Amino acid sequence: MPQPGSRFVAQMEEILDVYQRPYNADYPQVCLDEIQKVLRSTPRGSLPMEPGQAKREDHEYERHGQCSVFLAVEPLAGFRKVWVSPQRTKLDFAQVLKELVDDVYATARKVVLVTDNLNIHHAACLYERFAPPEARRIAGKLEWHYTPVHASWLNMAECELSVLRRQRLKSRLPDIKTVTAKAEAWQRERNQKQVGIDWRFTTEDARIRLKRLYPIVKVQQSC
Repeated sequence: MPQPGSRFVAQMEEILDVYQRPYNADYPQVCLDEIQKVLRSTPRGSLPMEPGQAKREDHEYERHGQCSVFLAVEPLAGFRKVWVSPQRTKLDFAQVLKELVDDVYATARKVVLVTDNLNIHHAACLYERFAPPEARRIAGKLEWHYTPVHASWLNMAECELSVLRRQRLKSRLPDIKTVTAKAEAWQRERNQKQVGIDWRFTTEDARIRLKRLYPIVKVQQSC
């Protein structure tokens, strides 16, 4: 549970203010997060279909490691981009950031980026993968905003990853190739429909509904 304090509310209000900015193609607002998917196959295959029952899998399975699914979503544009990687390391995250600024948003002046506080979510990862001039160049195209600790729910990418997991990644998937195919098909479908995120939680709402998290301000009165 979040702990009351000025640091928490300051970061929360910063994120909420970012979400209130109007759409600007030169400064796209992008939320970035990732999940891990355990790879499993079902040696005996699916169970026979029966009337009134959904598709079922045999309880026996084989595990084949895991992979990471990185997702960037631009809520105001109804756009998302998915990357699937064998690992979730600083180097993988650095590559995602490079592709984000150089390929996905190559014409933007700066990407307004929202992430949580995972240890790999830092510009330092760029210096572990790229030469200093390149790392500095990529970092210079990012306006980074962090959600408060224990408040990753403020990152809209988490909402979008939840949809991806439920719609395409819930079942057993045996390998990265299958995960990638399903994630990319989901991405194309969502982007074609320009599915956005209607974020309605504002700073004003936070000051009312999360009042308990705000520090008590003591005003000194002069005699």
